Amino acid sequence: MADLPPLREVVARHGLSASKALGQNFLFDEQLLARLAALPGDLADKAVLEIGPGPGGLTRALLRAGARVTAVEMDRRCLPALAELEAAFPGKLRVIEGDAMKLDHNGLMGEPYAVVANLPYNVGTALLVRWLGGEQWPPRWTSLTLMFQQEVAQRIVAGPDDGAYGRLAVLAQWRSTARLAMKVHRSAFTPPPKVMSAVVHLEPAAMPEGVSVRLLEKVTEFAFGQRRKMLRQSLKGLPGALAALEALGIDSQRRAETLTVSEFVSIARELS
Repeated sequence: MADLPPLREVVARHGLSASKALGQNFLFDEQLLARLAALPGDLADKAVLEIGPGPGGLTRALLRAGARVTAVEMDRRCLPALAELEAAFPGKLRVIEGDAMKLDHNGLMGEPYAVVANLPYNVGTALLVRWLGGEQWPPRWTSLTLMFQQEVAQRIVAGPDDGAYGRLAVLAQWRSTARLAMKVHRSAFTPPPKVMSAVVHLEPAAMPEGVSVRLLEKVTEFAFGQRRKMLRQSLKGLPGALAALEALGIDSQRRAETLTVSEFVSIARELS
């Protein structure tokens, strides 16, 4: 195991500070980072994709867990600190300078991989929706272990009749399992964000048969686009949706937040 200087020392030596514009918040607590890196299970010689490593706090924990890490970072200021980690763990770390939103993650990795990341707040949800989308299933990723604002994390794992339940919960849960794995106090970050954070762990599950991803996304878009209205109102603009409700015996006077994930899947299947 590489003998590394304290992360705060590395940050100070390279004159780094978290960029608000890039949604950065640095984590220095090595015990916390080790717990985060342990959530996906045994990472020995496993391929891991990390988005937004910053100065490399989580990267260190992943490398110490034995992972082969591909880290995507768009902040050039952080590259020298990450280069030091590349030297300390020969052949175990590959740093890609670029925008994770514009990269082909499957092509970049070239093999099954886990995603472990303290995601920049400003792109976290968009990246998650991208990983959860697409007709190809199971995906190339084997698990997602992701840090979000606690409010977003709760939206991912929420169930019906929960105020946080919405489109994101359905997209996360209809063909994967999602659990809130760990809460992280704002004081753990530098600088401390205004909100609490939480880590969500997702794993692919069997995909229901006969369902178009595109149609499921449409159904949830319409249903939750006017979440305070009854389904007969929110879904009337989606061709065939009201007939699907009738065929399935789903009361059109219900609101979207009362439907289970399986009921949304049934509606999409009927439309398919």
